Amino acid sequence: MSELTFIGLDVHARSVAAAMLNAGTGEVRICSAPARTAELLPWLRAQGESVSVAYEAGPTGFGLARACEAARIPCLVAAPSRIARAPGERVKTDRRDALRLAKLLRLDELVAVRVPSLEEEAARDLVRAREDARSDLMRARHRLSKLLLRQGLVWEGSAWMQAHERWLASQRFEMRGLALAYGEAVAAVESVRARRDALDVAICEEAAKQPWAATVGRLSCLRGVSTLTAFGLAAEIGDWQRFDGRSIGAYLGLTPSESSSGERRRQGAITKTGNGHARRLLVEAAWQQRRPASRASRELAGRREGQPAVVRVRAETAGRRLQRRWAAFDARGKRSTVAAVAVARDLAGWCWSLATMDA
Repeated sequence: MSELTFIGLDVHARSVAAAMLNAGTGEVRICSAPARTAELLPWLRAQGESVSVAYEAGPTGFGLARACEAARIPCLVAAPSRIARAPGERVKTDRRDALRLAKLLRLDELVAVRVPSLEEEAARDLVRAREDARSDLMRARHRLSKLLLRQGLVWEGSAWMQAHERWLASQRFEMRGLALAYGEAVAAVESVRARRDALDVAICEEAAKQPWAATVGRLSCLRGVSTLTAFGLAAEIGDWQRFDGRSIGAYLGLTPSESSSGERRRQGAITKTGNGHARRLLVEAAWQQRRPASRASRELAGRREGQPAVVRVRAETAGRRLQRRWAAFDARGKRSTVAAVAVARDLAGWCWSLATMDA
């Protein structure tokens, strides 16, 4: 410990601020470091034989952490949301941030983010590209429907079904500007939908390959968890073994916040920490648990086909228990949105159970 030098890096695309803290002498030195990883690694080696590095997770990714691991330089990627900051602090600079990282690294007060493999990161990018396409499609549809609403045209049936699409194609406008705007809005919806469908096909193809196939196959046995959802959860969470049935809910931000003092215990909304993409997938899947699980649908039966009996039995047990949980919330008069989050937390535990089981 006395010979170790702790280095905090505030990493940006074109600049890196570095703070070096000598554990033996307590000497602090702050300077600028090379921004390119190829130049930064030799610079880190030049700071001494025993160095430990930390930087915050952010848009620059995990390339520096992987390079440090290859060069056998200890490197910790810190979770920004878990870094302590004084309430009254109003001055924030890159150098101050780098110094704070160095001090917290020495005290072992930084919470590390797991560095995903290149394969996992590529799968995450694919899942999030599909998420972006879904959001773009929703916005394009809203723009189209609001354009029609301004003209007094409202569709009364189920939206975006075949009948609705035929109704949209039949709309004609005399004003040239309005006709052009409507045509562009319809084309935007069709373009984004084609992009989303292409990504769906790509995800299904990736889900059938290793190392995803086994985990996705087991998760897909759950009601409300399609191949797209299962692959998204597998890609976002990565290593399921680092959790247990309780801790995975806290990791995904599905546990209630708490502010307790003395004999008073007060719980609030969920923390919403951790992976927001996986949390959204679980909440969407939780809504499907509300209806009674009388028998498996044809699609669900197809997903369960070929899976071991123990996996199918556990998935059926999960469906019954989650549906009873929904029924209990409804009987107590709980808001459906609150019940969905609570069921999503339980569903996360069942997903962990299936992902980590040996079958």
